[in-house]
Amino acid sequence: MKSKKTANEIKELNLDELKFKEIELRKEQLNLRIEKASQQLKNPLRLRAVRRDIARVLTAINEKERAQSGTRA
Repeated sequence: MKSKKTANEIKELNLDELKFKEIELRKEQLNLRIEKASQQLKNPLRLRAVRRDIARVLTAINEKERAQSGTRA
């Protein structure tokens, strides 16, 4: 259920906020990968959640950019 709430919240953000959110999530993903490599990762499912959140953000960015340019693909 949390994913749907997150997806709705993501769609409400503007393009600049979405790009900033992507950068934050990629930094978090990097930190989680480092923890995994050093075997200090407490919640391995967080890696999957972050990867999916990045995909949601990228989808929202793509939708907004298409809406601004007025093209559909």
